[in-house]
Amino acid sequence: MKLVKVYVTLKKSVLDAQGEAIKSAINTMGYDKVSDVHMGKYFELSFPDDYAELEKDVDTICDDLLANPNIETYRYEIAEAE
Repeated sequence: MKLVKVYVTLKKSVLDAQGEAIKSAINTMGYDKVSDVHMGKYFELSFPDDYAELEKDVDTICDDLLANPNIETYRYEIAEAE
């Protein structure tokens, strides 16, 4: 079984308001060395080992459903499921 780990984040040109709020809270807690925080989404998709169209279909799923291509970017890792 293949496990695809998908990470979706805002593009660098988009203001990450949630990340800024988290950074402010962290700094208020006394951790003033934290200079940047980015909020994102994480997904795990499982596929059979012999799935021939894995990368093509993962790209399509990410483009059409998991990420908003106007403001978000994604990357993924393919690993063996435990």
